[in-house]
Amino acid sequence: MSLIPKKGNVFVVDDDEAVRDSLQWLLEGKDYRVKCYDSAETFLARFDPREVACLICDIRMEGMSGLELQDKLVERKSPLPIAFITGHGDVPMAVQTMKKGAVDFIEKPFKEDHLVGLVEKMLDAARVSFASHQEAASRDALLSRLTTREAQVLERIVAGRLNKQIADDLGISIKTVEAHRANIMEKLNANTVADLLKIALGAQTAKA
Repeated sequence: MSLIPKKGNVFVVDDDEAVRDSLQWLLEGKDYRVKCYDSAETFLARFDPREVACLICDIRMEGMSGLELQDKLVERKSPLPIAFITGHGDVPMAVQTMKKGAVDFIEKPFKEDHLVGLVEKMLDAARVSFASHQEAASRDALLSRLTTREAQVLERIVAGRLNKQIADDLGISIKTVEAHRANIMEKLNANTVADLLKIALGAQTAKA
């Protein structure tokens, strides 16, 4: 058993066993951890969105196509980078996948250097996008703890409104605003107003 850490996780989805075996042999030989699936449905059933990884997927498969799998991952807001395996006639279709966020496509028969370079590029992107995805999920989890009124107060704090202005806006007393501010700080684990703004503005940027 090798004590050298693997370079990263690569998912391979293809209904052609020979292609799966070829990719697994090639990528494991380059010290990547490879998980193969014979259908998009099987992959989706076992996919753990918390794994930092990339996906190599055939465009044309029995059952759910690679394009449909991409749509499912987009719906789930998955940050998983995808590259598609295409036959010569599938290039226009592959271009369509890139418009939806695919990193690249590789034509059969694929070149080893191109494939390995693409996997490294995708894993680099995955490390960045998964970190951002986790930060966004953490922010959303914190913000979901706020009541509707606390969210209204936070929105006005971010807009630079003073306590008296917030009280006037919402038709509540200044003391109530102060109580809401204290609750917001506690729920968001913020020690300063600057911490509060980073969380709130980070969430707004992620949704933009």
